[in-house]
Amino acid sequence: MKNDTHNYDPQRHSDYQDDEIDLRELFGIIWQGKWWIIAITFVFAVGSVIYSLSLPNIYKSEATLAPTEEASGGGLSQMAGQLGGLASLAGVNLGGGNTDKTTIALEILKSRAFIKGFVEKYDILPELMAVEEWNRGSGVVFNNELYNPDTKEWVREVEPPKQPEPSSWEYVKVFRESVLEVSKDDTTGLVTIAVNHQSPEVAEQWVVWLIEEINNHMRERDIQEAQRSLEYLDKELQSTSLSDMQQVFYQLIEKQTQTIMLANVRPEYIFQTLDPAVVPEQKAKPSRALICIIGTFLGGFLSVGFVLVRNIFRK
Repeated sequence: MKNDTHNYDPQRHSDYQDDEIDLRELFGIIWQGKWWIIAITFVFAVGSVIYSLSLPNIYKSEATLAPTEEASGGGLSQMAGQLGGLASLAGVNLGGGNTDKTTIALEILKSRAFIKGFVEKYDILPELMAVEEWNRGSGVVFNNELYNPDTKEWVREVEPPKQPEPSSWEYVKVFRESVLEVSKDDTTGLVTIAVNHQSPEVAEQWVVWLIEEINNHMRERDIQEAQRSLEYLDKELQSTSLSDMQQVFYQLIEKQTQTIMLANVRPEYIFQTLDPAVVPEQKAKPSRALICIIGTFLGGFLSVGFVLVRNIFRK
């Protein structure tokens, strides 16, 4: 005759009771320390609200660019590839290598030398390093503890070897990490240049200036290289009497002359603007609601941990 009684496991029953007791004890400890939890969470919530309100609004202006025919390897760059063998015989570098000019231009845009020259040319160091906030009526508001806009003097207090006026080492780092954003879509080849700043007007203006400056920089770079090549080719042409080599030199001289001509007539030499920068009307950051939510949840977790640790030490 079969026994219909269920098997009874004393060990499993004991473990279940222990778990139930532990949970009851845990909730009891939390309930006893509920005022600590409420107080600490409230402090974190208020602190996160105050902190979020102390942060200035940051506006983001961006432009979408397309590499020109010259930058993407067409036009004269394609001719450079066709004449590359002849140019190598003549000792002239026509470019058109594996690294396209778009990649070179983007690396130059983020380089220390370019950013330093950009800041110095447009005299934007105060707007870069000393802006406290932006007011829709009065515009940029400077931090008087850092910079005096009336006397145009830097008054910040720093430890040596730093000086009151920020060095290029300081402001280039700030520009790279907090201001400038450069990205390239590998699928379409389109480039996005963006600037983050407390002032929406400054952000839009800097994007326009950056596009203009990188185009000018790459234009001058190619013109100078072409002029050096022309000087060399003219010298070699005068020193050779072989008609075949002379023909090679004439073709190379024509190519370098075209480079200079087209570089001078193209305002948008490397990048052409598809979607220009505009003055943003809405801030990009900070997300004050998210800061407050995270701060409140952090306070709740820490307060519960505090109550549990406090109970352990009391025992």
